[in-house]
Amino acid sequence: MEFGLTPEIGDALLVADVQNDFLPGGNLAVHHGDEVIPLLNRCIALFTQKKLPVFAARDWHPPNHCSFHAQGGPWPTHCIAGSLGAEFHHDLALPPDAVVISKADTPERDAYSAFCGTNLDERLAAAGVRRLFVGGLTTDYCVLNTVLDALGMGYSVVLLTDAIRAVNVKPGDGVRALAQMQERGAHFAVSRDIPG
Repeated sequence: MEFGLTPEIGDALLVADVQNDFLPGGNLAVHHGDEVIPLLNRCIALFTQKKLPVFAARDWHPPNHCSFHAQGGPWPTHCIAGSLGAEFHHDLALPPDAVVISKADTPERDAYSAFCGTNLDERLAAAGVRRLFVGGLTTDYCVLNTVLDALGMGYSVVLLTDAIRAVNVKPGDGVRALAQMQERGAHFAVSRDIPG
């Protein structure tokens, strides 16, 4: 059931991977990744004011994670658990009660989706959440896979299209990811259109 863009009971905000290694100066920096922070902070403030849940997903890799170049994976070393690079950016205004979801935290398994190998679905169910507002990094990997999993599990999803950025390993990856999410049923909105 859709009831407009006003956050209310049954809604939650999910912030994906706004970690230092994905931001300018990080080991796997996303072009203009830092631009999502003030937009997400506005949404965080709205959800917090309404006492609605805020979830924050993060990569939390062991040093020998399978996705790293040294192990034959596609990515440079990034977001090693407990490191500065794995920390949420200091400007991201997460509330003290934000639920942190750590993913890809074993050497042998990668996970782009915040649902993969985590208890996110159980946590959302326990909080009575049926609709997710999603923003963060990156459009074509963690946001894409999280949104597709959420839709597949029966959640309604509002994608904050101004508060995401793509890696674009191949030109156009971000655009293709948007099309895929929309085709699967995600609703698109920009953060300024979320009423306070």
